[in-house]
Amino acid sequence: MSTPPEMLYPELLAPFDMHAIMRDGQRLDHAEAASKPLRSRPEPQPRGAKVHGSRPIDQAEAAARFIAAPEHEKMHDERLWDLRQKRDREMRDIAEWERLRSLASAIKEHTLTHLDQYLEQFEANARSNGIHVHWARDATEHNQIVHGILKDHGAKSLIKSKSMLTEECGFRPYMASVGIEVIETDLGELIQQLDNEDPSHVVVPAVHKLRTDVAEVFAKTIDTDPANSDVHYLAEAQREATRPLILAAEAGMTGCNFAVAETGTFVVCTNEGNADLSANVPELHIASIGIEKIIPRLEHLAVFVRLLSRSALGSPVTQYTSHFRGPRAGGEMHIVLVDNGRSERLGMKESWTSLKCIRCGACMNTCPVYRRSGGLSYGATYSGPIRLITIRPSTSANTATCRSLRH
Repeated sequence: MSTPPEMLYPELLAPFDMHAIMRDGQRLDHAEAASKPLRSRPEPQPRGAKVHGSRPIDQAEAAARFIAAPEHEKMHDERLWDLRQKRDREMRDIAEWERLRSLASAIKEHTLTHLDQYLEQFEANARSNGIHVHWARDATEHNQIVHGILKDHGAKSLIKSKSMLTEECGFRPYMASVGIEVIETDLGELIQQLDNEDPSHVVVPAVHKLRTDVAEVFAKTIDTDPANSDVHYLAEAQREATRPLILAAEAGMTGCNFAVAETGTFVVCTNEGNADLSANVPELHIASIGIEKIIPRLEHLAVFVRLLSRSALGSPVTQYTSHFRGPRAGGEMHIVLVDNGRSERLGMKESWTSLKCIRCGACMNTCPVYRRSGGLSYGATYSGPIRLITIRPSTSANTATCRSLRH
């Protein structure tokens, strides 16, 4: 492999890594995609669903535009099916896989049927760990609470790791309206932020983009070479542009994958280490946590950690599984526990089990409709199969669309 002249750190392209994990004589593929050549003049990226106020999203129209871009549609379909195949390979390597799934489901069901008790236990233990705990009934309260914390600290810039809950709450637009700069530290989320788009997938938010699309976005926003779509060059250029913003940020925010009632602690799983930067570089750390992320005991965490990355990316574990117990020395930590319709859904016979979801995205990677139509065609924070079971069946405008797209 030849080294592009623009590479800042050519050693990243070393052909052999003595520390690589090997399996059956081959390097373990940690969910990376194979880069395939594109046409010399690639097609433009299709945009997402058109929003017209409160009118229903026309998913069929948006999906048709995505399908009409054959390079994007083919790449999207193949990439997500590749993740599904990697998941299946990992699954077959664990004899107790189905037992783990059943156990995780039972733990979640028990927790959800005793949610009030475990939330109170989590709050008490988190407070005893020195964490400030807040409760938000909806997205508006969440945003106002975070704004109030930032205002109290005079913070005007915030770095954050990937969080679907903050997307759900419209967090970045709200912060922009009150003059606070939010910088995404997850590469996929940052790409989407710079392109003024929402995430198209709960795990890989920019999966619908070709590398030439990313090159175009970066050329417009961080002054990279528009003709260079080498993935190493683009990733390093983003790092060089973002790192000074991270170091200068006055506050940091993370989401949460699992919150343990027994200990008042929470866990964030990433592959880039960006949650650790967001939590530890600034003195102020705010965590946005959906109330369904609670699990009862620390020993239960192992069940979910074994399932999460295997189901999401086909890898044995995330690169970083970060445990947060309390503020660092000299720092301050806040948790915002968010309902935003979850209590209402818990009372719905048809869809309460959707609160068991651990946001692995495996349903999206499996669904042929989602893979072919693209996540942004749904015009919602959550798309694909999980979208269909997190809204009332009687109001699902996407069900008929999915039926029509199957044929």
